[in-house]
Amino acid sequence: MKPCNPLLATLLLASAASIAAQSKPVTKKPVQLTETVVVLGTATPVPLADTSRAIEILPVALQSLKFQTPIDALRTDSSVFLEQRGAGGAQSDIVLRGGGFSQTLVLLNGFRVNDSQSGHHNLDLPLPLDAVDSIQVLHGAGSTLHGVDALAGVVDFLTAAPAETSLRLRAAAGNFGINEQSVRASLVRTRFSTRLSTERNFSTGFIADRNYRNESAASEYWLNCSLGLTDIFLAGSDRAFGADQFYGPYPSWERTKGWFASARQELGTRTSAAFAFRRHTDEFVLIRSNPSIYENNHITTSWQAMLHRTQQFSSAAILAGLDADGDAINSNNLGRHARNRGAGYLDLDLRPAKRRWTLSTGLRTEIFSGGAQVVWSPHLAGSMRLGHQVKLRADAGYGYRIPSYTDLYYSDPTTNGNANLKPESSWSGEGGIDWTPTQKFSLSATGFYARQHDTIDYVRASAADKWQAVNLSGLRFGGIETALTWLPMHNQHVGIAWTALHGAQSALHGLQSEYVFNYPVQNIHTEWTTELPHSIVLSNSIQLAQRYQQSVYPVWNLALLRGAGRIQPFVRLANLSNTGYAEINNVPMPGRTITAGLQLTLGK
Repeated sequence: MKPCNPLLATLLLASAASIAAQSKPVTKKPVQLTETVVVLGTATPVPLADTSRAIEILPVALQSLKFQTPIDALRTDSSVFLEQRGAGGAQSDIVLRGGGFSQTLVLLNGFRVNDSQSGHHNLDLPLPLDAVDSIQVLHGAGSTLHGVDALAGVVDFLTAAPAETSLRLRAAAGNFGINEQSVRASLVRTRFSTRLSTERNFSTGFIADRNYRNESAASEYWLNCSLGLTDIFLAGSDRAFGADQFYGPYPSWERTKGWFASARQELGTRTSAAFAFRRHTDEFVLIRSNPSIYENNHITTSWQAMLHRTQQFSSAAILAGLDADGDAINSNNLGRHARNRGAGYLDLDLRPAKRRWTLSTGLRTEIFSGGAQVVWSPHLAGSMRLGHQVKLRADAGYGYRIPSYTDLYYSDPTTNGNANLKPESSWSGEGGIDWTPTQKFSLSATGFYARQHDTIDYVRASAADKWQAVNLSGLRFGGIETALTWLPMHNQHVGIAWTALHGAQSALHGLQSEYVFNYPVQNIHTEWTTELPHSIVLSNSIQLAQRYQQSVYPVWNLALLRGAGRIQPFVRLANLSNTGYAEINNVPMPGRTITAGLQLTLGK
């Protein structure tokens, strides 16, 4: 076993030393369909029932014993398809409504964490599971408020201030040499609170050269001062993993490290200022047993600054903002490059108090380094209620993405980048209906359509050729997504989500595609959760997925845990059906995996 990362060890000691108290059992209330506040894609936070966009709210903190990593919660949204290359969160891509893995913007508390080197690292979050409160997913273009990369959607990982002083310890083990440990310590005072979270998980691998070791740590501080709330967040991660077949027929190895720091300050009740910095390193070895044959080392840095002001009226809200950000890379393969951009945007939300309709419209202009390019991103959305049970909604917008440094400059024995690539963009629209006849039942359906321009993909004429980065034209996606939530009894929850997708293949003109046509044509997620006596919770979930030109496959996951109390044992059974499947071509996923552990909570 390798020694623990120094950052992780330091925060582990700080967490354990900071808090020592007794705990009392926590009694959970029965699950109910309640209004959740949306902060994504709107000028001001609004209840989910009032939003005019297709947005999913995924609770994480209340279900953390079910998941190994934060991104596992995304699977409950059928419009999200995770392209994982293995367990532990070592390498995962995200496909949203058919968009490529680089076309979804990933945020952490509203700060962008997309990697300028490669979209493969967009979900390489320096974030322990215990630091995440919830995830919000915006379906469709989101560039008006969030800028570049929000072409297919936006995913925001959110933290929250602790409610009480506590110390939580968790450990687990399983087959394939799985071993997990985590510590979370929270301190709450009248005007100040803080949380320290650390975790480590590793495995010897379910096949050769698929072992992994992940370590991450995060600390966050909240302070109520005369100006308003101050929020400071610091995080870091270290991930090493066997990458057999990840990027071709090679027994490869990879190690990434990430650092993230952010600060947000309220300036009164209407204005906020924020700044964040991210650093990410990527060491890639083509042949693990002989690194001298081919090795890449990349270092990317990025910064961002934001100034937002919201003006509230009796039936409207106006959000005005200025954003500035930049990124740079230093790489033995990609060279040294840097670029900056600045943006201004305005968003108007109309929500008349005595009317049953809402209307939201906005416009963003973004200027790139040297004024070489200016992009305008409009959006329009609205909703109307037909009584108290039915809501109609529709929206249309524009999204865009600039090429990553890998797209532009990468070169290896199988792949060539293209320095002449154009930015890709998309016009998209949708219409949907939400029906909530009772507090225990809801049903929604959404039809969507997107037309992309200059889509970036890697193509080749035959297997004997290299993959070449190009811009494709004429790419279109259309589909339907549905979601049903039902509470048949006070202690049971049933959820069914289904997304069907169709893409226009004529854009390839007979060529082979490496990434764009890996989307699922059918993706179904069903989940049934029940609470048994003594706070025992049983959660069953089944995913049925069919990738483009592939056979349908099922994945059955089950979790059994104690949902309350000082001592909480748990068992996670992943791929209980022992299905042989791959979410990336030629990269098999683990078979049946059993992990069992215990969580101990000491608190006030």
